[in-house]
Amino acid sequence: MSYLEYRVQTVPTGLSKILHLNWGLVLLLTAVSSVGFLMLYSVAGGSLQPWAEPQMKRFALGMVGMLVIAIVPIYFWRNVAALAYGASVLLLVAVELIGTTGMGAQRWIDIGFMRLQPSELMKITLVMFLAAYYDWLDIRKVSRVFWVILPVIIILLPTFLVLRQPDLGTAILLVAGGGLVMFAAGVHWAYFAAVIGAGVGLVTAVFQSRGTAWQLIKDYQYRRIDTFLDPESDPLGAGYHITQSKIALGSGGWTGRGFMQGTQSRLNFLPEKHTDFIFTTLAEEFGFVGAASLLTLYALIIVFCLASAMTNKDRFASLLTIGIAATFFLFFAVNMSMVMGLAPVVGVPLPLVSYGGSAMLVLLAAFGLVQSAHVHRPRGRS
Repeated sequence: MSYLEYRVQTVPTGLSKILHLNWGLVLLLTAVSSVGFLMLYSVAGGSLQPWAEPQMKRFALGMVGMLVIAIVPIYFWRNVAALAYGASVLLLVAVELIGTTGMGAQRWIDIGFMRLQPSELMKITLVMFLAAYYDWLDIRKVSRVFWVILPVIIILLPTFLVLRQPDLGTAILLVAGGGLVMFAAGVHWAYFAAVIGAGVGLVTAVFQSRGTAWQLIKDYQYRRIDTFLDPESDPLGAGYHITQSKIALGSGGWTGRGFMQGTQSRLNFLPEKHTDFIFTTLAEEFGFVGAASLLTLYALIIVFCLASAMTNKDRFASLLTIGIAATFFLFFAVNMSMVMGLAPVVGVPLPLVSYGGSAMLVLLAAFGLVQSAHVHRPRGRS
């Protein structure tokens, strides 16, 4: 839809845009984030410091940012998509040059009041750029080889930079999220079958390269794979995280041990209890009921986004909403699979629940884009 076509649609103006927000989605995001505040309070031993209070402040800032983004017309975000993607790539390059290191990886840029993780920003700007690309592209060209190669390059460029940090989890999310946008845009299934076949070949090559001069991934990443396949082989070493995570999950039972009564987290058996493994703390304290309730909230967020996308006649807005919903789904699906031992530990936080500034702010900004698409969706002539 062109700018002129957009202008003749009946869309909210001024303060009326606030009334047209998807308030159900706002409430769901607040509910999920509140679960995070509660769990961060618990893992700190009943204190707002050092995690819950800073997370609350970031959430408040992020909600303001979401509302600001939501009232900006969606055509503006379409027009700046390429610029946002390019800026994110430059930030990833800057990480290589001046980035700060933590836990053996160079992923952050220190900007004074917080440490910015550009790879988090890239997850969203990549979706924006791909949605703008397919909005621009004639739908009859979507599955032609040349026009498929371009978005593949768009996806692989930041993926390569992220792998160099190294951050395998985010690299997987970039490829999967980008691929889902391509699929939603109508790229023929045969391309995805070829990629799956190549993926099987790559996995085989990864295992074959172990211990050779051309080893494809880092030693610690191989240890994560070994731990995934047999965590009991090294319960006090590489398998410690997942072993303790499974103990916490199992000990919660149906209704949990009770708020702030989780032994694995309170006695510090559970590592990274405020970030990657916070879901296990929730499951230990509130059991299957609590874990299923959080999963239900996540599912409702996805449903709200998909419902908005399916009723939106603007191709860019629809693809953008689907892409953000898919990325959000991958976030919590990978994290939950990881802590339950269904996938290797790749360092993906639980969205809106795990402690972290960049992830929280970027996700709320992404839902601001979803709200902008919802508020400014074409409604026909008055």
